[in-house]
Amino acid sequence: MTSHPNAHPSPDAPGPAALSEAAFRELYRRLRDRAPGGTGDRPGALVELTPERVAAAAAEVRLGRTVSLAAPVDTRPAPDSPEPATHRMTAPTRPEPDGHGLRFARDRFAMNVHGDVDSHLDALCHVIFDGELYGGVPASTVTPRGADALTLDLVRDGIVGRGVLLDVPRLKGVRWLEPGDAVSAEDLAGAEAAQRTTVGPGDLLFVRVGHRLRRRTLGPWDVTEARAGLHPTAMRFPAERRVAALGSDGNSDTAPSPVDGVAFPVHVLAVNALGLHLMDYLDLEELAAECARQDRWHFLCVVAPLRLPSATGSPVNPIAVF
Repeated sequence: MTSHPNAHPSPDAPGPAALSEAAFRELYRRLRDRAPGGTGDRPGALVELTPERVAAAAAEVRLGRTVSLAAPVDTRPAPDSPEPATHRMTAPTRPEPDGHGLRFARDRFAMNVHGDVDSHLDALCHVIFDGELYGGVPASTVTPRGADALTLDLVRDGIVGRGVLLDVPRLKGVRWLEPGDAVSAEDLAGAEAAQRTTVGPGDLLFVRVGHRLRRRTLGPWDVTEARAGLHPTAMRFPAERRVAALGSDGNSDTAPSPVDGVAFPVHVLAVNALGLHLMDYLDLEELAAECARQDRWHFLCVVAPLRLPSATGSPVNPIAVF
């Protein structure tokens, strides 16, 4: 592995292959047509999470070892977080003269759910494309009062299943991918083969690009300008494998976008076309280390978002269980 990747992407390095808007829309149509469907409270890719697959994933737990896939909530302003989460104490408001009697410590927390630092889950109502949500649901169902369809309430019982980590920097022999790098479907298949694992129907797929390690090592940067992620054509891989959810230590989209006129093409393809719940800005470093120690890249994964019935997303702390 290289020990000191460049602090900034090389201006001479080739960017991800550009995709015309017409080609992107054709890819969108192909993926939308192969979306698994589902009805009621199990739309989209959630239909792949059958009770039998959940039970099989639970049966593979051997050690009782748990690993968080979330980063600590960050309350400090940074180039990638100009409006960070806030956490303040509401009680006690002043020191008490003595320790006599009962007191409660209390606090308040607020965050921009879809920011560029804190780990969160995107509901299926989060991405509007051409005036529609996933499955052709009208965008008018999302109002200033909240969303009326495809909301976070769909995952009120959690997303539980077999998680699989694909470590792309490990495949490429680097500590992290540089901002602007794009992961291809061939990269995902290559990582799968190198790790001797298999991604299959109903799996929760996690793709490591090394975003968190780079941020901790070199400091935060403006990820709206440059970040590593998946190339839109890489979405053929989770579609063909029929995964139930997708997560990354970035936000799955590379920047700058390789698609003219579409800033977040992977979000459009994952959430809007395929009905995949996305998990953004996870921390996969401890998970990658544990998987490497065990030489085992799959695990039971428990994702428990908040109960916010009309919300478009939630802070999330996925737990891997080995």
